[in-house]
Amino acid sequence: MATAKEIRNRIGSVQNTKKITRTMELVSTAKAKKAVDKVVASRPYADKIKELIGSLAAQGDVADHPLLRRHAHVRKALVVVVTANRGLCGGYNTNILRTAVHRIEELKRQNVAVTVHLIGKKAITFFNFQKLPYAASFTNIDDKMAFEDAQVFAEKYMESFALEEVDAIEIIYTKYFSAATQKPTVETLLPVALPSVTDGVSVKPFIFEPNPEGILASLLPKAITMAVYQSLLDAVAGEQIARRIAMKSATDAASDMIKSLTLQYNRVRQAKITQEIAEIVGGAAAIQ
Repeated sequence: MATAKEIRNRIGSVQNTKKITRTMELVSTAKAKKAVDKVVASRPYADKIKELIGSLAAQGDVADHPLLRRHAHVRKALVVVVTANRGLCGGYNTNILRTAVHRIEELKRQNVAVTVHLIGKKAITFFNFQKLPYAASFTNIDDKMAFEDAQVFAEKYMESFALEEVDAIEIIYTKYFSAATQKPTVETLLPVALPSVTDGVSVKPFIFEPNPEGILASLLPKAITMAVYQSLLDAVAGEQIARRIAMKSATDAASDMIKSLTLQYNRVRQAKITQEIAEIVGGAAAIQ
């Protein structure tokens, strides 16, 4: 059985750990709030672009645009996997990596040549450990990410798709639905899926200047860049929320452990005091 001193030292260690996890919980809470605000603020713009693209597509022939080109059979696909640079966020990274491996294997079973790009140190570490091949890796995406960072990715991917280096580009990330729900999601970036016109709603005969095809050509790169930006924003928000939950669970567990150790310490101390009293009484009795 542990001595009172050993239990006291362990209580001190757990208390120090609790301070760290509590601080990390507070930091993640603040970062999650900022990330969620960015996600919510970006969605109206992205939704409006999709709505405009759908309206423009209904006005003219846009099937020949390079970013809309669809193949009957996808032969080459680029899969972008987005994870965090750090751990201590529960099952956030594990869930993404499990989804990514499943999707890559599914594409390979369909005889698709898969090229993998990794965003985040955790994805890089996992693929290196599992000896899985990947073509490129990036670690510059975190809570300080700017729109320009997403634009760099989007431009590279649009160029690859337009030059027919790949037939499809997918991104796997954690999508933010609400503060309580974030799920790993596989989303197709390219070719762009044109929104369908709602049944029963007549399209008003707008006059476009320039023509619908020209406006659509200028909007598509913005829509793709926004899709990449939103995916990365969602991933950052999901990471911070997962870390906040994980650190809160760790803090609560530390509190429970401190209570248990304190109770154990009091029992050991009480037993020692009882033993000392018994020794004193026994010694006094022996003298008499």
